[in-house]
Amino acid sequence: MLRRAAICLCLLGVATVAAQDDSLEEWWKGKLATGSLFGFRDARDDHGLTIGGRWRGLYMGVVASENGSGSFFTQELSFASRLDLAKLTDLAGLEGLVAFGSARYREPGYWTDPNNLVDGLGLFNPSRYAGGTGWRLLEFGLEYTTPELFGIEDLIELKIGWLRPRTEFMDQQYSNFFVNNATATGDSVGANIPFSTSFSTWGGVAELRPTEKHYAKFALFMSYPQGTSSNNNGLMFQGYAPDPSQNGAWFMGEAGVDAALGTRKLRGEYAIGAYLYQNGSGGSDGNQTGIYFDADQLLYAEPGEDPNSAEAQGLVAGALCALAPPYNNEFPIFFEGALIYQGLLPRRDRDETIAGFAWAPAQQEEGASFGMVLEAGYRFRFSGWGWIQPYAQYLVQPAGTPDVANATVLGVQAGIDF
Repeated sequence: MLRRAAICLCLLGVATVAAQDDSLEEWWKGKLATGSLFGFRDARDDHGLTIGGRWRGLYMGVVASENGSGSFFTQELSFASRLDLAKLTDLAGLEGLVAFGSARYREPGYWTDPNNLVDGLGLFNPSRYAGGTGWRLLEFGLEYTTPELFGIEDLIELKIGWLRPRTEFMDQQYSNFFVNNATATGDSVGANIPFSTSFSTWGGVAELRPTEKHYAKFALFMSYPQGTSSNNNGLMFQGYAPDPSQNGAWFMGEAGVDAALGTRKLRGEYAIGAYLYQNGSGGSDGNQTGIYFDADQLLYAEPGEDPNSAEAQGLVAGALCALAPPYNNEFPIFFEGALIYQGLLPRRDRDETIAGFAWAPAQQEEGASFGMVLEAGYRFRFSGWGWIQPYAQYLVQPAGTPDVANATVLGVQAGIDF
């Protein structure tokens, strides 16, 4: 009898350990470090509320630059939420209507910005996290997606509120892997007008998707000076308070298509966009215009991989070209390119190996020629929600002129999604 009881207890213990191991493995491979929060997240989702956050840390060692060498560290903490009003109220008439909001914190300080040594243009800042420091309100508003219209699901999406133009347009999937401002944020446009991830403004966006593979998007935003300043915390709801006459209007449009390349139908995304920005200065320089071309293409998928999946192991190429009139834009031409290989090393199927560059001539400064950055790295994913990425940058004429020395930056970036 005692032997049977001991056997039962032993089997129960093994089953308990196995269950714990399964739960641990599920958490480790999951997408969020906080998991289900002991069921609280699932219960919250049932009522239409989703909340997520992420932490990013960045160490930067400036090996050589115009002003010597040094070490820098910065970090970013961000939160975003969405509230499905139909789920919250159980009202079918609100189907497709969602409220949203997001905010972030970027550590301020002299030793968070490596450009204090590199002495380059903001476009080629070695850190994508140098602007809009401190606490910052990023977005809030309402989004409506048509459940079905003319027999088409999700035909129209409308968004209105306090928005970030950068998150609505120029969706570069590959840019999230890079650290330098030029390769990471699409700041080719942001170097001419306030298009960085730190700029928020009132606006409305309308997107039309007649098919799963085609879309057109249009937006109207309020423009105003000094919108990315760290001092305003993203709260410039009245625009430029010292002189509201400098507030203006800003129109953007973009059209894109999902393509399939070759006999294996390798996935690709291509877009063309344009903008008209009123900067409030008046005269012939009062309006700034520009166009851009953006592309992401899977060039090679390993045997057995689904070429339409974003998780496919293989080689992805990305490119962006932006053009603007030279008479009132600091950077009339900008080009960047990137290569991302997922699963390059054996038994590391989810890791990414990255290489990219960005180049722009600076024509507005006397004696200016061009600036360029080369960046490479390896993103080691130690779990479904965390990664570490060593990287290297080499900046050629970071100030757009040979008067400022080339710079070398080595570092480590890390991220956790929770």
